[in-house]
Amino acid sequence: MDIERFKQQHVEILDGIAGLRRYAHAGVQEHAHEIARLVSALSSTVKLHLAVEDRILYPSLQKGGDPHLAAMGHAYQEDMKGIASEYIAFSRRWSNVAALQAHAEAFRKEANAVLKTLYLRMCRENTEFYPAIEAA
Repeated sequence: MDIERFKQQHVEILDGIAGLRRYAHAGVQEHAHEIARLVSALSSTVKLHLAVEDRILYPSLQKGGDPHLAAMGHAYQEDMKGIASEYIAFSRRWSNVAALQAHAEAFRKEANAVLKTLYLRMCRENTEFYPAIEAA
């Protein structure tokens, strides 16, 4: 199975997280417009990635002949449900410039938690899940 598209989307997501981190460190209120724009852009990429995984990757693994990969895919899909809902709520809340300017510390706190979870998930997929798929 060719998973290059998924890997490229991971690069885009990780770049978006790094950009949000840079702006947050430089000042949430001062960079609220850039942060809101980046949150929206990252959200589009994350949603597209999740949709393609759900429509193509996971079903392919379930229909494939490898029970280990099917089980791994199912576990990753189930795990992502909670992460996805947290991220979507985060992106809705923080794609608004006024909210960022009014609640900079709340953004920092939530971004640290939600983006760290997303980052760690991408790293796990890159080091465990995708190599297992490519090896099959």
